Amino acid sequence: MTEAKESVENAVVLDGARERSLHTVGVLSYLLHAVVAVGAVLPGVQASVFLLLVAVLIDLIKRDEAKGSWQASHFSWRLRSVRWAGVLYALTSPLFLLLFVPGWIAWALVSIWFLYRIVRGWTAMNGGRAMPT
Repeated sequence: MTEAKESVENAVVLDGARERSLHTVGVLSYLLHAVVAVGAVLPGVQASVFLLLVAVLIDLIKRDEAKGSWQASHFSWRLRSVRWAGVLYALTSPLFLLLFVPGWIAWALVSIWFLYRIVRGWTAMNGGRAMPT
C-alpha cells in the first residue's frame, strides 16, 4: 500500500461543525499569509510582520484540533512555509551587503516562492485536498 493511500485510510473524520471551524481558521490564516506574501513581492507594499506572527500563532494554537485529519497537513504546510522562508531570507540577506541588485533578486525569488506556497496550499484546502507532508 502506498504512503498516500495509507494516510487517507488512517485519517480522522471530523464532525461537520469542527470541519467548518477549521476551514474558517485555515482561510483566515491563508489570507494573513497571502497579505504578507504579496507585500513581500510588491516593492513598497510591505505588510506588517505582526500579521505574519498572528497567522503563525493561529496555526500553532489550532493545529492540535486538526490532528489526524486532512486539514492538519495545511497547518504544517503553512508553518513549514514560514520557517523555510525565514531561513532563506536569512541566508540571502548578506547579498544586500554586496550589492543592492543581487539582494533584491534573492528577496524577490524567496518572496515569489513563499507566495506560490500560500496560493498552492489555499487552492488545495478549498478543494478539500491535503498537502504533502
